Amino acid sequence: MAMKIRLARGGSKKRPFYAIVAADSRMPRDGRFIEKLGTYNPLLAKDSEDRIRMDVERVKHWLAQGAQPTDRVVRFLEAAGIIEKKTRNNPVKAEPGKKAKERAAEKAAKEAAAAEAAAAAAAAPAPAVVEAEVDAPADAATDAATE
Repeated sequence: MAMKIRLARGGSKKRPFYAIVAADSRMPRDGRFIEKLGTYNPLLAKDSEDRIRMDVERVKHWLAQGAQPTDRVVRFLEAAGIIEKKTRNNPVKAEPGKKAKERAAEKAAKEAAAAEAAAAAAAAPAPAVVEAEVDAPADAATDAATE
């Protein structure tokens, strides 16, 4: 018989509560199990002691019998120090999607064009400023008023 250490869901709708159980792998998730090994309440704070409760001796017993824990239960066992922590590496998971890559490429192209335009403006010589006579128009206006 292929044994699993897995979670069996309980609780009401939108209020999950899980039992950590040793069960035959052919049984349904919330169906028949051999032994209840602990509980997991995801609604509690992560640093709460009541979030995960396990009977460590019974878990070790089932692991010695060849029971295979599921991925989530493996994480619980690693945190409890029952199983040696293994390294996980999935670089594809962190990679952005196709549209996000396209948006990033467009944004980089716009920034490059803006930087190029700023560099061209800085390299161009500044135009010479011609000082206009400020007094001339004022004199012309006063001359017209006196005539």
